[in-house]
Amino acid sequence: MEFILADQDRMELGILSAAASLDIDLSRDAENAEGTNDGQMTVTADEGIEYGMYIFSPGSEFGGRILDLKRSTASESLVWYFDTWRRMLGQIIIEPPEGEAYKTVNGDAHTVLAELLTGRYEGFFTVPEKLSGITVSGQFNRYTTLLDGMNKLLESSSARLQIQAVQGDIGEAFRVEVSAVPITDYSAEIEYSQDNKIDLTIRDYRRGINHLICLGTGELTERMVRHLYVQADGSIGMVQYYTGLDERTAVYDYPNAEDENELLESGKEQLQELASYQKLELSVSDELDLAIGDIIAGRDRLTGLYLKKPIVNKVLKIKKGKETISYKVEGDN
Repeated sequence: MEFILADQDRMELGILSAAASLDIDLSRDAENAEGTNDGQMTVTADEGIEYGMYIFSPGSEFGGRILDLKRSTASESLVWYFDTWRRMLGQIIIEPPEGEAYKTVNGDAHTVLAELLTGRYEGFFTVPEKLSGITVSGQFNRYTTLLDGMNKLLESSSARLQIQAVQGDIGEAFRVEVSAVPITDYSAEIEYSQDNKIDLTIRDYRRGINHLICLGTGELTERMVRHLYVQADGSIGMVQYYTGLDERTAVYDYPNAEDENELLESGKEQLQELASYQKLELSVSDELDLAIGDIIAGRDRLTGLYLKKPIVNKVLKIKKGKETISYKVEGDN
């Protein structure tokens, strides 16, 4: 994979040295324990990197804006850190229109994306003029990020975000194109397991919270209190399923919730983060380039554990010219 350096105006300067080391961590969500949505590269001083420059791989999502430097006198190398395009999208906040409780949209995904990106980052992100053919409809959570908000809307339409750097014509700056594409489900044709000689790491975590006491507005006996419970299939409802030694309870304090719906919606998100889960990590062949949001399946023959989940984390590492890409999926049960 080839990486290009660009100056502060996004004009290409040249190809990154093959001696440089790279570690880029992409995550589906703006706030996700599975990934950091940033990157780092280790280079020598003669690479000529400065604050505000860019690094990108054309046609891929790997890249970012360079804004952080670590230097140790014990080494001749420089370690630069950068925000990926996803991290930048995760720093755009969708605010409700004045006088309204929520931002509501309905239309083609590209039309919605273009509206949300208007006036942001001086046109750095672009959206294809051609309609995606994917309709999204609904309301965003209050003050959510553009990344998380669009992820949720697109997921309900079996679609995902596609982010890629696009080189400009001669004398033009590169740009980052954000579009909506259908999710690809690889589970029917490919199943990763020991049979494929794939390195799998599977965790079946069953110590999570399954009963969340949500505290809303009010004081003392007037306090709004609602109970949420994880069900047998992993969904969240208001009827208790786990009891006795299997019940694990926590409290969620949200005094600023404006009403019961907001308290319950926020409580569900909190409980999903605290609940039990199954996690799959794997390294796959370079022949198949998987995208965040696509669906894969993995099976551990020893334990019999089978997972069919979307990819939420993708990590690229390049060291001494050797390139590896690893993926992680995580879902709640």
